[in-house]
Amino acid sequence: MAGEKHLQKLLKSLQPLHNTGEFVFCVVNDLTTVDLNDVVMLFKEKEGYTVIIERKKADELQLAYSFIGSWITLTVHSSLSATGLTAAFSTALAAAGISCNVVAAYYHDHIFVNTEDTAQAMDILKKFAGE
Repeated sequence: MAGEKHLQKLLKSLQPLHNTGEFVFCVVNDLTTVDLNDVVMLFKEKEGYTVIIERKKADELQLAYSFIGSWITLTVHSSLSATGLTAAFSTALAAAGISCNVVAAYYHDHIFVNTEDTAQAMDILKKFAGE
């Protein structure tokens, strides 16, 4: 199933979904220290494995983190080869002074924003569809 590539269709269909909870980015060197069922995202870098995980679980595992974020999923099925989607929403968020960390997965884009910016970020994202 191919994702949408047309930018205007993508923007009109973002349908942002706020996934409840607080999420953090941590680095681990040994994946056996983390239950992969608890991991939202995993990416291997030369410095270690970056994991995005619920803050509560990171605290239980005594993992260090410096960013506490909210997770927003853009529920539109975007193509990995679509052009301009990330630029459009990140520019709109940046104009409001909202930092975003973006993860593109196969079906959807996922945005992590500071927890205190969640409501404003959701409002900005919903405006693309005229909601």
